[in-house]
Amino acid sequence: MRTRGGDPITMSDGAAGDARPKFRGLRSLAEHTPPYRERWADLLRAVAILLVVTGHWLAVVVIYDREGLDGVHALEVLPWAYRLSWFFQVMPVFFLVGGFANAASLRSSRRRGVGWRDWLLGRTDRLLRPTTAFLVVMTASAMVARAAGADPGSIGRAVWLARIPLWFLAAYVGVVVLAPAMHALHRRWGFAVPVLLAVLVGAGDVARLGFALPHGGTANFVLVWLAVHQVGFAWQDGRLPTRWTVGLPLFAGGLGCLALLTLAGPYPASMVAVPGAEVQNTSPPTAALLSLAAAQTGLVLLLRDPADRWLRRTRVWTAVVGVNAVILTAFLWHMTAVVVAAVALYPTGIFPQPPIGTAGWVLSRLPWLACLAVVLAFLVALFGWVEWRGRLRPAHRAGSRGGTDAHAGTSTALTIAGLAGAQGGLVGVTLAGPEFHAPAGLPAPALLAYLGGVLVLHLIRRRVQDGGAGSAAPSTP
Repeated sequence: MRTRGGDPITMSDGAAGDARPKFRGLRSLAEHTPPYRERWADLLRAVAILLVVTGHWLAVVVIYDREGLDGVHALEVLPWAYRLSWFFQVMPVFFLVGGFANAASLRSSRRRGVGWRDWLLGRTDRLLRPTTAFLVVMTASAMVARAAGADPGSIGRAVWLARIPLWFLAAYVGVVVLAPAMHALHRRWGFAVPVLLAVLVGAGDVARLGFALPHGGTANFVLVWLAVHQVGFAWQDGRLPTRWTVGLPLFAGGLGCLALLTLAGPYPASMVAVPGAEVQNTSPPTAALLSLAAAQTGLVLLLRDPADRWLRRTRVWTAVVGVNAVILTAFLWHMTAVVVAAVALYPTGIFPQPPIGTAGWVLSRLPWLACLAVVLAFLVALFGWVEWRGRLRPAHRAGSRGGTDAHAGTSTALTIAGLAGAQGGLVGVTLAGPEFHAPAGLPAPALLAYLGGVLVLHLIRRRVQDGGAGSAAPSTP
C-alpha cells in the first residue's frame, strides 16, 4: 500500500504476463487502482508531455530546396505567436508532478526502510533505461549512415534534432538525484525553501540582465526546476491544499506577474527558446518562467476536484494508465519522428511547402501532425517495451539503510560515481553542437561517460537486489 501517490501504476507478478502493454493488463491495472491514488497527477504528467510534443512539432518548419533538407523555427518568423508558447510550455507542470510523485515515493520508502541510495537506484532506472536505448540506437544509426556514405553534416544535424528532448532528461535526472536532500529540507523548512530558491532565481536574472555578469544566471538551470519541484512536495503533503482560495490567487498572481515582466520588464514574451534571440526565458530559465509555473500551479489546484471525478471513469482512467506506460518513450522519440517524416515526405515532393504564416501553411500543420503521430506510434510500438518492462517489478522486499550490506560504503560510492557519470554524460550530449561527432555521431567522451555511469548503476542495482537490500523503488514519472 502507498500513501497518496503519484507514481505510475506498476504490474504485480500475478498480472504481469509478458512485457508488452496489453489492453487487458492495462484494464486490470486501472480497475485495481487504490482509491487514495492521486489520478490527477497521472493525467497532468501525460498531458504535459503530449503538449510539449505537439508544440515542438508545430514549431518545426522543414525546408527542402536544391541544397537539401533544412529547417527553421516557426517563432523566428512569426513573432505574433510568441504568447502561444504560454500554452505549450508546460514543463513546469511536469516538474510539479515530479515533486508530488517523488515525495510520495520517498515517504513510502522511508516507511519500508529503503535508504536514499536504493531509492535513487530504482528511481533513476526508470529514466535511464529508455534513455539508454534511445542513445544506443542513435549512435548505431549514425555509424551505419556514415558507413553508407551519407554526408556527415546531414547526419550531425539529424542526430542533433533527434536528441533535443535530452535537455529535459538532463535537468530532471539532476532534480531526482537531489530529491532526498531537498525533501529533507522541505520537511524541516516547508515553503521557505522554494521562496529562497525563487529569490536566488531573481538575483541570477539581475546579475545577467542588469549587470551583464558572465554566467550570472547559470545557476537558474537548476534553481528554477528545483523550486517548482519543491512546490510539488507541498502539494503532496497537503501544505498546498487544492482549494480555490489557494488556486485562484496563485493563478491570477502568476499570470499578472508574467504579463508585467514580459510587457514592462526585460523578458521576452516567448516562453520557449527562439533561435537568435538575445534573451531567452529557458536558457537559462528566468523569473518570467517561474511566474508561468506559479500560474500553472494555481490552475492545477483549481481543476483538481472536477478532474478527479472524471478520472473515476474506468475507460478514461485506463487510457491515462496506457499513455503513462510509454510516455517517456514517446517524449524521447518525438523529434526522431520529425527526422523520419522530413526525409520521407519532402525530397519526394509529397508534402507541400507553402510560405510560412500563410493560410495554406497553417492548414498544412494538421496533416503534418497526423503524419508525425503515425511515425511516433510506430517508434513507440518498436521501443516502448523497454520502458514498459521497467514497470514489471517483482514483489517488493524490505530494504535497508545500508546496515545489512557488508559493502554499503563501496556501493554508495559507486552509486554516486555512476550517477555522476550518467548525469555528466547527458549534459555533455545535450550541449554538443549539430556537427557530426566522429565516429558515432555523438561526442565520444560524453557518450562513454553516460554509458559507463549507466553500467555501474546497473551492476550496483543487481547487487543490491540479489542481496535483498531494497529492490523496490517505485516508478518514476
